[in-house]
Amino acid sequence: MRREIIAGSAVAVLLLTAGCGLSDKPSSKAAAVQPAGSGKQLGAYGSDGGSGYGAGSGSGYGEGSGAAPAGGAGKSGPAGMLQVREMANVGSGVADGDGFTLYRFDKDAAKPPKSNCEGDCAKAWPVVPADDAQAGAGIDAALLGSVTRADGSRQLTVGGWPVYRYAKDTKAGDALGEGVGGTWHVLGPDGKPAGPGKGAGTETGTGMQGHGMEQGGAAKEGTKEAPKVALSVRQDAKLGNIVQNAEGWTLYRFDKDSAWPMKIGCVDSCTDTWKPAPLVDKTQVSGIDPKLIGSVKRPDGTEQLTIDCWPVYTFTGDKAPGDVNGQGKQNLWWAVTDKGKKAKAAG
Repeated sequence: MRREIIAGSAVAVLLLTAGCGLSDKPSSKAAAVQPAGSGKQLGAYGSDGGSGYGAGSGSGYGEGSGAAPAGGAGKSGPAGMLQVREMANVGSGVADGDGFTLYRFDKDAAKPPKSNCEGDCAKAWPVVPADDAQAGAGIDAALLGSVTRADGSRQLTVGGWPVYRYAKDTKAGDALGEGVGGTWHVLGPDGKPAGPGKGAGTETGTGMQGHGMEQGGAAKEGTKEAPKVALSVRQDAKLGNIVQNAEGWTLYRFDKDSAWPMKIGCVDSCTDTWKPAPLVDKTQVSGIDPKLIGSVKRPDGTEQLTIDCWPVYTFTGDKAPGDVNGQGKQNLWWAVTDKGKKAKAAG
């Protein structure tokens, strides 16, 4: 009986590992794969200089240290007089009385208001207290409210959505939290994500965007517009078949991630350059086997899209849909093929 149990367990492991990109899994000497929760900061991603991997300590982006950067970031004081500011590449967003950008989380809920950011998440995204918050010019005071958190404190809401700061914003006007995890966005004056062309999420907080663009999904209610294809394959002259999101942005995978077991190597400052791709509906993919589509939980609690068990990202260095500027960066970042493998130039 014991032999049968052991044999059954071995089969289960084999079944789990099958199809998880083991053919190109990092070798054992690639100990630089950074597990979620390791607390190490990865630096200089996608730059043309040295790698900088493992330099410095975590900044509280969910890695467990909880330490916010110096310079006033991560403050948890009252918001004061809210103001509307124009932010480059974002649009009209809300800031607190000191000019620090405010954010909302797509996995929260607005009706009724509910925060789903606790623990390490709340260290990376300090909540904004409801006390003393006032509506400045361009903000409807009727939209201001509060929600009681698990610890009994009252968090500010705008349009029903709980409001946060980002621990990595070190000065007034910074908006480094825009698009993080595909679920964090600068707060608009109406409680929706700031900026033109961005989805507002849903009343239950399930909307997600990636690379600053609206995620492919169902057509607007009351129209006959066909739903967008969330993921598709395009033919690149040098790389062959590679995967793109609904807006045509190339998706990439990172050699310092791991497919089995699934581990995240791109955390902290890495996500300023490489944006984790949000989840998609498996029924809205074209040219890719839906069985290859999955998800992984990141250190901050958000879910990231995986293809063949590898976490995938968009690259902020791509300036237009169809760009592949991230291909081969530092010999670690690669466009993803329709089979979930690393794209390599022919010849």
